[in-house]
Amino acid sequence: MSRVGVLTLGPAGVGKSTFCNSIISYMQSIGRRAHIVNLDPAAEPTEYEFTIDIRDLISVQDVMDELNLGPNGALIYCFEFLMKNLDWLDDEIGDYNDEYLIFDCPGQIELYNHVPVLPMLVKHLQQHLNFSLCACYLLEAPFITDRSKFFSGALSAMSAMVHLELPHINILSKLDLIKDKVSKKELKKFLNPDPMLLADVKGNGRGVIKDEDIVSRKIDFFQDNEKFAKLSRSIAQLVDDFGMVQFLPLDCSTKNDNYDSVATILSYIDDVTQWGEAQEPKEPNDEVELEEE
Repeated sequence: MSRVGVLTLGPAGVGKSTFCNSIISYMQSIGRRAHIVNLDPAAEPTEYEFTIDIRDLISVQDVMDELNLGPNGALIYCFEFLMKNLDWLDDEIGDYNDEYLIFDCPGQIELYNHVPVLPMLVKHLQQHLNFSLCACYLLEAPFITDRSKFFSGALSAMSAMVHLELPHINILSKLDLIKDKVSKKELKKFLNPDPMLLADVKGNGRGVIKDEDIVSRKIDFFQDNEKFAKLSRSIAQLVDDFGMVQFLPLDCSTKNDNYDSVATILSYIDDVTQWGEAQEPKEPNDEVELEEE
């Protein structure tokens, strides 16, 4: 197996760890091996244990206690410490030369939008450890019930794409939370974001969300705040002008239902990392001898 890495990105609470666990579970079900590399110095393992854990090097809690920093400051310090001790990461990954590694990253987007920590880590993994990398950026589906918030999330995804310069897959997670609020037909409009979704908030906003009270409050705010509406439309137009952001749906609500969306996402990851091209050719099955009549 070629050395493949998947960076799991997105704001806090979007379901990155759940996504990592779902990928691991699905790959095991089809006979493939993968490992979780935890790069969040404040995270705890959930369904699957971390194969490599940054907390073995440094943790947010230790930094907060010793340096009297807040959570975000401690997180930045942890990553700066990691960048000064990349030999530790090299040694840990060295034991998994031919494995599929899933990097579970923190939810603080400043790590790749405002400080060059993750871009520097990406270059190290590519140039020194010969990784074929792919970034998966998660945005939670409930954002689409507030269209201006959705386009802000899409802008954040685009920012990550520009800064990391990696093959990028954007994922709309937690679809199970909006099944009763958004129809499949309406959901498809958000998988390929169109600024016209904001242009008709006044007339068609009620057709998207079934909770009339929520719709009414959000439309009233959008209509009454001209500057907010103008900014939201500008953001949506900027996302559309770049033409980079599209989403794949993800539903991890149950084991039986999530495999279709997880399998689709994994196939995209395999394609962009060229995982299949580096595989050893399999021996053909022995020919079956047919009995003579």
